[in-house]
This record gives sequence, C-alpha cells and structure tokens, in this order.
Amino acid sequence: MGAGTVVRDRVRKDLSEISNKTNPIVSSSPEIRSNSRKKIQRRSKKAVISPVQKLFETCKKVFANGKSGVVPSQEHINMLRAVLDEIKPEDVDVSHKMPYFRSKSIGRPPVTYLHIYKCHSFSMGIFCLPPTGVIPLHNHPEMTVFSKLLFGTMHIKSYDWVADSPQPSSDTRLAKVKVDSDFTAPCDTSILYPADGGNMHCFTAKTACAVLDVLGPPYSDPAGRHCTYYFDHPFSSFSVDGVEVREEEKEEYEWLKEREEEPEDLTVTAMMYSGPIIKE
Repeated sequence: MGAGTVVRDRVRKDLSEISNKTNPIVSSSPEIRSNSRKKIQRRSKKAVISPVQKLFETCKKVFANGKSGVVPSQEHINMLRAVLDEIKPEDVDVSHKMPYFRSKSIGRPPVTYLHIYKCHSFSMGIFCLPPTGVIPLHNHPEMTVFSKLLFGTMHIKSYDWVADSPQPSSDTRLAKVKVDSDFTAPCDTSILYPADGGNMHCFTAKTACAVLDVLGPPYSDPAGRHCTYYFDHPFSSFSVDGVEVREEEKEEYEWLKEREEEPEDLTVTAMMYSGPIIKE
C-alpha cells in the first residue's frame, strides 16, 4: 500500500559459503575423519539457521494451505507466535538509528517498508515508522496477520465488524472497537483473524517504531484481497433503524466508511531488506 516505491540493490554475502568452509581434519583413522566431518557439518547447519530463516520455515508450515479465509490450526498459530516472540531487532538488521526512523519537521513522515519475502501463501516484511508516523485505518480481508513490535511505542486501534448489523449506506458499516491502547516493545505478538481479533486497524507511532508483519495469505487484487482504507465516525453520527446500543457502551462502537481512494498523506516507500538472507 502507499506510493513512492524506491528499491535499492544491496550486495549481500551468502552466509552458507562461510559456514561451509571448514578446516581440513587430520586423522590416522578413516572412521575418526568421518565422525569429525559429521560433527562439523552439524555445527555448520546450526550456524546458518538464523531467526529469520526459522521464521520463514515456520511460515511455510503454518500457511501451507494458502487459501483465503483459512485460519491456521491453534497448534500452528502458537508455533508461529512463539517464533515471532523471540525475534529481536538485530535478528532482522533494523535499528532506530537508521534514516527511516527520522522525523520530519513538517507534515506526516513517510513510512518505509522493508520487503523480506512474498509468495502466494504468505508475506514477511517490516514497517518502519518515525515518531508521529501513521498507517491509517485499513482492513485485511480473508487474512490472518501476525504483528511483532520490534522496538518503540505504538498506539494501536482496531475493530471487528458487527455481524448482520443494518447499514446507513452500502459503504458504511458498524464496527466494535477491539483494541485502543499503547504498546511498548518488548511485548507479545498480536494476531488478527479474518472475522475477529481486530481485522481493521490503525497504527500511530509514539516513538520510532519497527513492526515485523506476517500476512497469510498476502494482499492480492486478483484474489479479491484488496486493501481498503476507512474513515471512522462516532456511533452517534448515524441513526439507523434496528441498531441499538446501550448508552454506556456507545464508545465501544463506531461507523467505518470506506475511502474511495488511498489517504493523500500516506506515503509508503519500499526499500530492500538488508538482514540475513533466506534460503528457499
């Protein structure tokens, strides 16, 4: 989502080449030489399994189905969440000192997206937000999304649709607020689902923030998974027959109206991810 895409080529060194370079083993026994080689190979394999590689391998298992609206099993959800919970900024080569996190003196600062991987089943990437940076309210149709706040403090406001509620117009629906809070890293990975968990959300950076996002399956216009942005309106903005909410609960409900176009003040610049490489 967003405009202004700039992708810069970066020279990356294949870590496997380093790990596969081992010192020659001198031994008087073929059996000892064979055992030594096996030990070195085991150590080499362990050395190249970076956290981001582990994340990639886990995503392949969790999103093997790759179909819209299919929620992974609870076992797979727990598996992927556990991997994300352990990932640190240095594991994906991001730091608050990077230029992506510098604020602008005037206007809303641009958001940077570091693309890690994408296939038809899932995508992995990092959103970099300077202080006051905003990713406006948007949806995730038929998708399961895992978000890991790597560093910083971010305000998240999310909603779920109220099922079978009458609408004031075809482009406006009633939604219930799921989350409206500040989050500071380190914190648990958040998960949203096609029909609950806060499928529509907005991010506002209180400080410089980095968010590692895993989407399964990813956005796809041909597959009908189009990113839609919304305006949010207080419950009192519309009076609709058949919609009644108790006075003390009205702040928990809002009307979300589809935007015809992407927000004019949203700029997302795509940059090349420079962290540990992924082996497919």
